[in-house]
Amino acid sequence: MRSTFMGLETAKRGMYTQQGALYTTGHNIANANTPGYTRQRVNFAQTEPYPAPSMNRPQIPGQIGTGVEAGSIQRVRDSFLDTQYRGENNKLGYWDTKMEAMKKMEEVMNEPSDSGLSKTMDMFWQSLQDLAVNPTNSGARSVVRQRGIAVAETFNYLSSSLTSVRNDLKNELSVSETQVNSLTRQIDNINKQIAEVEPHGYLPNDLYDERDRLIDELSKQVTIKTSYQSNGGGSSAMAEGSVTITLVGKDGKNPVNLVDKSGAKELTLSFNGDQNTVDSVTIDGETMSINDFLAQGEGKLKALVDTYGHVNEEGKAAGSYVSMLNELDSMAYEFAKAFNIQHQEGVSPEGIEDPAVETPKFFQDAKNPSADLGTIDKVGFAQRIQIADELSNLDLIATSGKDNPTLGDASNVLALANIITTTKLPYGEKESSFQGHFESLIGKMAVESQESMRLANNSQVLRSAVDERRMSVSGVSLDEEMTDMIKFQHAYNASARMITLQDEMLDKIINGMGTVGR
Repeated sequence: MRSTFMGLETAKRGMYTQQGALYTTGHNIANANTPGYTRQRVNFAQTEPYPAPSMNRPQIPGQIGTGVEAGSIQRVRDSFLDTQYRGENNKLGYWDTKMEAMKKMEEVMNEPSDSGLSKTMDMFWQSLQDLAVNPTNSGARSVVRQRGIAVAETFNYLSSSLTSVRNDLKNELSVSETQVNSLTRQIDNINKQIAEVEPHGYLPNDLYDERDRLIDELSKQVTIKTSYQSNGGGSSAMAEGSVTITLVGKDGKNPVNLVDKSGAKELTLSFNGDQNTVDSVTIDGETMSINDFLAQGEGKLKALVDTYGHVNEEGKAAGSYVSMLNELDSMAYEFAKAFNIQHQEGVSPEGIEDPAVETPKFFQDAKNPSADLGTIDKVGFAQRIQIADELSNLDLIATSGKDNPTLGDASNVLALANIITTTKLPYGEKESSFQGHFESLIGKMAVESQESMRLANNSQVLRSAVDERRMSVSGVSLDEEMTDMIKFQHAYNASARMITLQDEMLDKIINGMGTVGR
């Protein structure tokens, strides 16, 4: 037989459940602007009806519902959108970082402009042309010397400025490495907290939110894959478990865990001392070659390695800044070497007066001024190039050719001017003029910078689009929450009204029945 008080119990459950839904709605509203928060909902579930199926059940027409209960409080989250967002966030981290690095390079190179290397070389060429018109003019000789100093100083400035920016990139690499390790440790700490809560049957939704926020941040740094393992015990079927974060090698091979149930793994970048480039990545004692790391995806850390410099599969230094510095060294070295050879093939005014006077070099190495440029190391030469000390004597500038050395002969000056514009120099696999090679180099830099800017903008748009879709599912809509609040409030009031109704019925039964016939 049904209990007389069954209706009270049903209404009480309704009140408790609607009250819990109102509390959850209040929690959503309070966190509407909290970064990383996912809106929560109460999953309503019918309680077991009366009577329970059995052989000795009471013979009544059918089962009667006994009310409602809060089955669980669950986050509204789409894991597919999370995966999409992290993929786009990873691309944005790469291209945004590369775009910033290339912008700094463009600012240093400053081409085209009135103060860049191209303009400085043009002015040097023009000074040689002016000297060719009047080889005996001491003023024109002085201008050639000053323009030569300007060329050397421009090479010095460009090389030292790029080296300074590259050092900043190395510092940023260290910061990014520290940030990755900090994020993995934080995720591991939350994993442990979740593992203590889930076996008791609870869903630690706020801990899930914080863990997902940290994973989002980590995805911007490196390419990761996530998987989840149950924490056992009395864990709910909706419990997410502990996350394992994996850094996967080239072609999906040699996966290395950054975080798993055993804890967080330390990521360390190793540098090649000789070439001052990134050599490998070590995670908890397991070493991944830098080329495997670069092939496994994108992210800010990869962009920093790409721009700062790394050891490629051939064992040589590669990377945007390494390549540009090497090109500057090669350009300065080959130009100065060819210019010196041509200069020493000419005869200076003092050499014309006294054949015993040897024509000096035009450029020299600041570290070893007396050395022949053909015998020195070209690495870093752009920072060491300078005008030869002997040219403080302007009459040692060789203007005349050896065949017919006269004060009015300017054949050697014209040959020196040709080294800038037409003479083929050994740059890379093919020979090219200084001017042509430099234009090609600047064009390549501009294309790389433009590509990184375009892809950074594309990645930003794609990430924003995915984030909007994710927020449409997981974000808090105040309008929706206000609607739910009114709905739950009315349901709460209706349950309370049911209790009033039951009270009136019980009053009639208790106080009104049994008095008939007295």
